[in-house]
Amino acid sequence: MKLTRYCLALDLKDDPTLIEEYKRYHAPGAVWPAVVNSIKEAGIENMEIYLIGNRMVMIMEVTDQFDMAAKAKADAGNERVQEWEELMWKFQQALPWAPPGEKWIAMDKIYDLAEQHGD
Repeated sequence: MKLTRYCLALDLKDDPTLIEEYKRYHAPGAVWPAVVNSIKEAGIENMEIYLIGNRMVMIMEVTDQFDMAAKAKADAGNERVQEWEELMWKFQQALPWAPPGEKWIAMDKIYDLAEQHGD
């Protein structure tokens, strides 16, 4: 099965106490089951979030069935996912160039070692 990779970015509020609390919400076993289920049901095979300072990068590997718009629509209709998103917004802040109301912003891939030619 071929997977497609997406990389997205988002900032946390630059507050060490809030950042530590956000990390606790994302510790193994801490994310609410309804949120985990919504991720898996959308065709997301793997998701990782990395943090440096207050900048986060999310890497998702998705199946061919994954559709970003369909995921957003399903999440909008899922009360528990909406509760999670509202809670997470306490910790998050939009990137300066993000369109209004958008959180995680897709990044453009600008380099791939496999496409380079060495000696």
